[in-house]
Amino acid sequence: MSETRIREEVCRFGRSLFERGLTPGSSGNISVKLDDGGWLVTPTNASLGFLDPARMSRLDSSGRLVSGDAPTKEVPLHTALYQTRSAARAVVHLHSTHSVALSMLPEIDPRAALPPMTPYYLMKCGQTALVPYYRPGDPDVADAIKGLAGKYSSVLLANHGPVVSGDTLEAAVFAMEELEETAKLYLLLRGLNPRYLAPEQVKDLTDVFGLTLPGHDKH
Repeated sequence: MSETRIREEVCRFGRSLFERGLTPGSSGNISVKLDDGGWLVTPTNASLGFLDPARMSRLDSSGRLVSGDAPTKEVPLHTALYQTRSAARAVVHLHSTHSVALSMLPEIDPRAALPPMTPYYLMKCGQTALVPYYRPGDPDVADAIKGLAGKYSSVLLANHGPVVSGDTLEAAVFAMEELEETAKLYLLLRGLNPRYLAPEQVKDLTDVFGLTLPGHDKH
């Protein structure tokens, strides 16, 4: 896909996420790796609903701005995911309401923020890690992400929002949407003793669809 098309796709998906209320105001950011090793990322203080493809921040392989507006302050977050997940070609970070709410609950397991609720959650997101709170743009968040050793494609930043990587921009967006809907389900069912997928059902999914889930003994 050409760089021009990628810029247009970032704007298209950004507007879709914004118009459905998945990230308000100027929150959230999107990045896509390019074939030359550099990447495109949404600018700082830019609403995902009103992106200009010509003003997208273009970074070289070392993360230096080479053209466009100043990039989002969350560049360290995106960089850490690209460095630890070799298959990642796109990263989406939002402030979606239900995922943020989930990240604030005291019972959340940092190794598996959500239980195995639906097959599509496992197929799109795998498991979701929870990392401690860091102020937005704090470079130390990169160390927290690197500490996950590339095992998770979906991560919740405590009191902040979700960040998801994918092998395409579309895959990252779809996984983000699945994470948000699963967080919503969890909040709707909290305290109602819902029936989750049994270990043998999870194993069936991993066998049939070739899923790689981080080792975890709670289902």
